[in-house]
Formats: sequence, C-alpha cells, structure tokens
Amino acid sequence: MIQVMGRTQHTPLFEVRADIRLSAAPYEVYAVVSDLPRSAEWSPECTGGTWVSGEPATVGAVFRGENRRSPNVVEWAPVVRGTWRTESQVVAAEPGRAFRWAMRDSFGRAQQSVWSYEIKPAGDGCVLVHHFLMGAPTEGIRSITADLDEAEKRRFFADWSAKLAKDLQVTLLNIKAVIERK
Repeated sequence: MIQVMGRTQHTPLFEVRADIRLSAAPYEVYAVVSDLPRSAEWSPECTGGTWVSGEPATVGAVFRGENRRSPNVVEWAPVVRGTWRTESQVVAAEPGRAFRWAMRDSFGRAQQSVWSYEIKPAGDGCVLVHHFLMGAPTEGIRSITADLDEAEKRRFFADWSAKLAKDLQVTLLNIKAVIERK
C-alpha cells in the first residue's frame, strides 16, 4: 500500500509511505534495514556507503552514502544525475521497532529530510513501513526549485512525489526478497 500526501501550506513538502508484510521476526528485519552499507541490495539509488562517525546504526552515527541516479529520472527537472554522495545522521534506533536517519546539510546539520523504517509485529512475521518526510526545503530542494516558476514547482513536487512513492515500493519489494530468501 502506498500513500502520497498532498502538498499544501500546512503539510510537509514530501510525505510518502509504503508498507509490506514480511515472513520474518521484527528483530531480524531491523538488523537488515539498520545496516545502511547494505542499502545497495535494495535501494533504487543508494549504491552503498560507509559509517564515518559514531557506533554504526546508533543514534548520532553518521553514514556517508554513495548514490547513482539515471539521466531519465524526472527528465525535465534540474536534479542531480549520475553519482553523488550524501551524509545522514541516525536520529532513532529502536531494535525491532524503528530506524530513522536525517539527511545532513553541507555544514553537517540534520535537515528536515527524514527516512525511516518502522516495524510492527503481525502474526508470525511483521509489517515493514518505509517512510520519507521532508518538512522544510533542504539545500538540494532549494537549489532544484530556485529557478522554477510556481507552475513548474507544483509539477516538480507532484512528479518527485510519484518518483519517491515508486522508489519506496521497489525498496520494500527488494528488502522482502533479501530477507525471505533462505
């Protein structure tokens, strides 16, 4: 199931959520999704990365991600294409329940751009929820939208929300394949 919340004055710029049922225990799922260097196994854009400070997968730890985006993603928009790096900081690490990380700006400050996995027990398995929330424009979004007029900005937010929704669903299907292969 995918939900894309609309953008209005009183809502976040982006809020996208997807969920999937897994035949695995919550702690097993948590161990996989909190291992960010493994992201290349399931993410459409993250090709991996390394922990650069702090105890890996704990609150405050910093992860430097390696990413790659194809040239045809929202082709008309001035987004980063090819390879780039990001830094994020773990903001919640609750084994078996939740793992969240906030993207950092060029000064190393956490931005209101938070990715998360929430895990809920369900029968003999669990439901994994993947969520992205951007409450305020990040450095990247400000750069992308700086030269867009209002109509182009509305189009960008709609197109990018659709892209994010697809990415979350693909990520969850890939995580399911990784976790359930025995």
